[in-house]
Amino acid sequence: MRPRPLIDRPGVSVVVPCYNYGRYLPDAVHSALSQDGVDVEVIIVDDASTDDTSAVAHRLASADARISVVIHEDNQGHISTYNDGLSRAAQRYVTLLSADDLIAPGALARAAALMEANPRVGMVYGLPRDFTDQPPPVAAEGRSTWTVWQGKQWISLACTRGHNFILSPEVVMRTEAMVGIGAYNKALPHSGDLEYWLRAAAAWDVGRINGPVQAYYRVHGANMHQTEYAAAAVDLRHRLDAFRVLEDPRLGVSAEFRARQLRRVERALSKEASTLGFREVADGGSLAAVELRKFIEGLQQVPGNVHRANTLQAAIVRGRRDPHTAYARKQLDRLRWRIWSMTGIS
Repeated sequence: MRPRPLIDRPGVSVVVPCYNYGRYLPDAVHSALSQDGVDVEVIIVDDASTDDTSAVAHRLASADARISVVIHEDNQGHISTYNDGLSRAAQRYVTLLSADDLIAPGALARAAALMEANPRVGMVYGLPRDFTDQPPPVAAEGRSTWTVWQGKQWISLACTRGHNFILSPEVVMRTEAMVGIGAYNKALPHSGDLEYWLRAAAAWDVGRINGPVQAYYRVHGANMHQTEYAAAAVDLRHRLDAFRVLEDPRLGVSAEFRARQLRRVERALSKEASTLGFREVADGGSLAAVELRKFIEGLQQVPGNVHRANTLQAAIVRGRRDPHTAYARKQLDRLRWRIWSMTGIS
C-alpha cells in the first residue's frame, strides 16, 4: 500500500543495551535523537561494562534530558538487559537498538506512520544495511511502499522458509504489543529474537517499510549473528528451538495451525541442512557436513529425511569438489538476497 504521512508526533522509546561498546555508544544515541517527525526518549542500559560505557552514557545524559541511564551492578547477560530496558519504555512505540548499530534517518517516523495508519499492526521492520566502520552515505529517499501481513500469514511464511527474516535493529514495535507479548525468553540467548517475532505475529499483524534503509547493522568479529559452516548445525538447532514456541497452547492460534506450521519448519530446516551440507562438501570440507547430517537425522518425523541424510552421507564419503555447483549456488544466493531486500521475505 502507499504510505500515509504522520498527523502528529508520536513518542518512541529507544532502548540501547550496552556491554563494553562505549566507543560506539555516541553514534547509536545520536542516530536515535536526530530522528525527525517523532519525539524520542533514549534509555541506555549498561550491563556492568568493564570499559568506559558508564562514563560515556552519563556524559551523553548530562547533555540531553531525553536520555536516561541504567547501570547494572553485575553482568546479567543480553536477554536480561533487553528486558530491563524494554520494561522502562514509556512512549507509544519502542525499538531495541544495540549500541554498535544505528537507526537510519527517518526510520522511526516511517515505522510509526505505518502503525498509526494500521492499528492492528504491532511490529514493523524494513531493510537493514550492514557496514564495518562508517555506514554508507544515505541515498536520496526514493519510492517507498508498505506491506502489511496478517500475523498468521507472516508466521506461515517464516515457517515455510524456516528463516528469521529480521536482523533486529530495523524493528519498531507498538509498546502496547510489547507489553502484551511479555519478556524475551532467557532460555533462548541465541534465537530469542526470532521467538519474540513469532509471539508478536501470533497476536498482531506485521508491517514492512519497502524501499528506504531502516537501520544499519555493524558487522565485526564480536557479532553474535555471524555464522559459518562450522556453526551451521548449531544455528539450525537454535532456530528450531525458537520455532518450538509453536508448541505453546498460550500462543493464541489454534492447535491445528501450530502443528501444521511446526511440520513446515522441520521440513524447511531439514532441506536447508541438506543444502548447507552439500555446499560444505562442494567447498572441500566434511566435518560440518557430518553435523548437518546428524541434524537431519534428528528430525525423524520429516518425510524423506532418511533419503536426505543418506544422500548427504554418500556425498561426504565421495568428498568431491564441484565448481559448477558453487557458481550456481552464488547466483541463487544473489537472487534470494534481492528478493529479501525488496520484500522482507526470502
